[in-house]
Formats: sequence, C-alpha cells, structure tokens
Amino acid sequence: MTDQDWLAQRFETNRAHLRAVAYRMLGSLSEADDAVQEAWIRLSRADTTDVENLRAWLTTVVGRVSLNMLRSRRTRREAPLDTYVADPIMSPEAGVDPEQEALLGDSLGLALLAVLDTLNPAERVAFVLHDVFAVPFDEIAPIVGRSSAAARQLASRARRRVQGAPVPDTDLDGQWAVVDAFLAAARDGDFERLLAVLDPDVVLRSDGGSTRPDLVSVLRGAEVVATSAMSFRRFAETATRALINGTPGGVAWLPDGRPFAVLSVTVAGGRIVSIDILADPDRLSRLDLDPASQDQ
Repeated sequence: MTDQDWLAQRFETNRAHLRAVAYRMLGSLSEADDAVQEAWIRLSRADTTDVENLRAWLTTVVGRVSLNMLRSRRTRREAPLDTYVADPIMSPEAGVDPEQEALLGDSLGLALLAVLDTLNPAERVAFVLHDVFAVPFDEIAPIVGRSSAAARQLASRARRRVQGAPVPDTDLDGQWAVVDAFLAAARDGDFERLLAVLDPDVVLRSDGGSTRPDLVSVLRGAEVVATSAMSFRRFAETATRALINGTPGGVAWLPDGRPFAVLSVTVAGGRIVSIDILADPDRLSRLDLDPASQDQ
C-alpha cells in the first residue's frame, strides 16, 4: 500500500464525520459534499508528517472551507436569509438508516437549521465546531480569524439564538397524529381544526427559489398560517409520508410524477410550532425522490 493509498483509506474512515460537520455548517448536501472533497484535495497535497490527530486536522479544514462558502453565499443570495429552507434529509416513514443517522446525529430538524442560518458565518462555524463537535476554541480562533476569547463570544451569541429553536416531541407516533390531523384539516378546508393543531406562535417558512418567487415567504402566527394552509389542499391530497430530518413530513407530487414540494413539520407540546416547505424545483430535482418508493 502506497502512502497515498493509506492516506485515502484514513480519509474515508472520517468521511461520514466530515460530511456531518459540513452539513451543519451549510445546510446543503451538495455544498457539504463539495467541502468534504476540498478537504481531501488539501489533505492529498499537504505534508501531514507532524499531524498527530488527522480527524481533528480534517475537521478544522472543513470548518475553514465551510466558512468561506458561507461568506460567498451571503454575497450572492437574492432572497432574505429567513426564507431559505435547508436541504432535507429524506427517510421512509419506517425510520432513518444508519448513514442518515450519522449525518443527523442528535435532533437536527429543518427548524433548527433555519435558526443556524440566521447566524453570521463566523458565529455558525464557532458554534458548530465547539458545541456540536467539541473543537477547542484555541483551534477555532485561527479558522474565524479571531482570538480564542472572541471565538468563545461568537459561540456564546450563537448558543443564545439556538436555544430558542423548537425541540420536537420525542413521541414519533404522537407527532404523526398531529401532522395527519393538520393535513386532514387542510384537505377539508377546516379553519377551526387547523387552529386546533397549530401553536399560537407557529412559523411557516416556504422556499420556492428563484423559479417560484411567489412561494418564498415567512408567515407567523396560527391564524395567518391556518389561512395559508387552506390553500394546501393539493399538497394534502397528493402528499406521501416521509421522515424529513427525522421528523414527520411528506412530499407532494405533480401529476407527471415530479415532486412539487417537501414539507417538514415540527411538533412540540402536542402542537405544530414550525412548518418548513422546500418548493424550489432546481433543488428538489437534486434530491433522491421517487414516488414509487414513498410510503402511501
């Protein structure tokens, strides 16, 4: 085995971890894969003779690459940041497979990713590296170009924001019951039943991308969201069940078999506190979606 083969083998043992780091940083599966690939390129060209902990070295490289990608994204986005819905990780209703579980780790719903997306790039990198992956602030500091104390402050500010993210109920069957009741009420156009399952402060985020600008919005409050949900009838009638980042949701389909939208619902305290809808055709086309494979 050559030195390069040995290095490639060690890189592969860390690929799932690195992809999980990048996905939390970026909320994009394709960009996460790009960041991991860039880490491999840098590793293959680097002198690693003095690297004692390759996993830690690669983690910081992915952090640095992700930070650059986040900064670049901020300069080119046309839509407000709070209308961006992260790439969903799709699983059948039966459950999340081991590879997806490694990517998601602890609860990482789209609602939490939406909160992470409101952080500035340095805050997000500092928080994810330290609070999720236990990287010391002394190692984070050079990545974000700050002192160790300043990196600590970045993570602290981010932590306060993240603590406000909704935490889904642990009873999956109970969550499904609430989601099913919501979709049934939407199908029937029953405003009062919709209000009954919505938290008073529910937030609905819809991301239709540049192709569907009419579906780019953020709605807040039960009455506003219930009014909008009255137009969900087509979604509710064609939706197939799926776990979206480990929480209940579904996929709505067009008559020709293409996905119209992916919907993720966060249920906390027995009510819906967050609804995230990805309806961007370009991004949907890159997801592994097949109506034949979805649960009916």
